[in-house]
Amino acid sequence: LYRRYGLWFRLRKLILWLLGMYIAIPFLVKLCPAIQAKLVFLNFVRVPYFIDLKRPQDQGLNHTCNYYLQPEEDVTIGVWHTVPAALWKNARGKDQLWFEEALGSSHPVILYLHGNAGTRGGDHRVELYKVLSSLGYHVVTFDYRGWGDSIGSPSERGMTYDALHVFDWIKARSGDNPVYIWGHSLGTGVATNLVRRLCERETPPDALILESPFTNIREEARSHPFSVASTQYFPGFDWFFLDPITTSGIKFANDENVKYISCSLLILHAEDDPVVPFHLGKKLYNIAATSRSFRDYKVQFVPFHTDLGYRHKYIYRSPELPRILREFLGKSEHEHHH
Repeated sequence: LYRRYGLWFRLRKLILWLLGMYIAIPFLVKLCPAIQAKLVFLNFVRVPYFIDLKRPQDQGLNHTCNYYLQPEEDVTIGVWHTVPAALWKNARGKDQLWFEEALGSSHPVILYLHGNAGTRGGDHRVELYKVLSSLGYHVVTFDYRGWGDSIGSPSERGMTYDALHVFDWIKARSGDNPVYIWGHSLGTGVATNLVRRLCERETPPDALILESPFTNIREEARSHPFSVASTQYFPGFDWFFLDPITTSGIKFANDENVKYISCSLLILHAEDDPVVPFHLGKKLYNIAATSRSFRDYKVQFVPFHTDLGYRHKYIYRSPELPRILREFLGKSEHEHHH
């Protein structure tokens, strides 16, 4: 009897503790929006661990150079520049100056903006760099302030400014070579912020590629599997969890930005994406396709069937990707030169 009473006491204690957490966490998030911002950025999750970002060759990127750029005072960002596979032999043992000058060689450049969590050395990101390099592109990627070994505090404004700084740095070295911007997941929000700004100052990129994009961060947060489950059982979910995101100044309004973008747009999305639902990518495409700003440009949506299993971050595995890019960017290069 005593043992049974002790078990019941411990169980009751656990239930009360869980109930307390259930009530306390939403109020904590509401009172401290910075918590929600951290959950959006996940910049503190550094996966894979134990890799030296100064040594991209450790990740099999033997034709990659690590740089550090300074977009603002007190902000330093780590950058990787992978040259096209055709330049692999020439790149061995070369210094940063050689890599910078190589941007002027007759190869297009892709500025890759990664999603939340992890670093520029993330496994699926590295695999994509290898694919793009093999197709003849320079790939320049970086960790936003507060990610990886980059110094600074993360914010939407800061991430966008870092991307603008790297874009201008590329353009100062790439001559007349086309420069494309590729954003993945949260990076699509940075990408459309950047491209809208570039179009407003009349220096648009040659094309924009959005992989697994959402409409805006609020809709994405509401569509996240955790949120879908929570909204059913948690009254006031929007007020407690979604409003603090807006309060933190985080919008990543792709749906608004595409109305001000004037360059070719390619959207890639897997139907089985569990992180950014497929319907959000499709919705963004429908907004862009009917926007007046794209009337003179190509807007294309490429879905990847559920059976392929590409989910949120494995579209790089598609044997169709080289053809898709060749056909789409070939058209963009034609626009660029005429």
